[in-house]
Amino acid sequence: MDHLKLYDYLTKARERVLNALRPLTPEHYHHEFNFGLKTIARTLTHVMISEWYYIERFTGRHVPPYVEWPIKDETPPEFGVVEATWREQEQATRAALAAERDWTRTIAWDSFPDDAGRRSHITATVGDLLAQLVLHEVHHRAQVMAMLRGLGDGVAPLQDIDYNDLMYERRLLT
Repeated sequence: MDHLKLYDYLTKARERVLNALRPLTPEHYHHEFNFGLKTIARTLTHVMISEWYYIERFTGRHVPPYVEWPIKDETPPEFGVVEATWREQEQATRAALAAERDWTRTIAWDSFPDDAGRRSHITATVGDLLAQLVLHEVHHRAQVMAMLRGLGDGVAPLQDIDYNDLMYERRLLT
């Protein structure tokens, strides 16, 4: 598997999502739904900060407690801030992935307390973290796509953004 190509797919698909969201009004961006993280704003912010978190773990950097994070999904910044922050973050993420030579390398950390105050010692490979980063975004991207459809008239839905559509080489036959 080409790990960078997988991340490149994610960023290409993300670009289509961002293009679909850019024309939204603030009312659309913060419109509440009855599923997922409730709004496009929270969902997009959550995915962006989760990628940051996974790469911090991936590279072995210290991750401060969530309350100290500069961006939180409960108080999502406006779309332009999320987009600009994510574009900058993409470069650091791609560089970290490009530098990795052992996808079976194990990393471990102690979790933050959950809602019941419990903590866990977590062990995963860097390949596991990449899988989580990719699949987590795909999961929430599907929610955003459903939210776009739920906004109704005047908002263009986001069509399929499958890997094969974005990454396979194609040559038209005569």
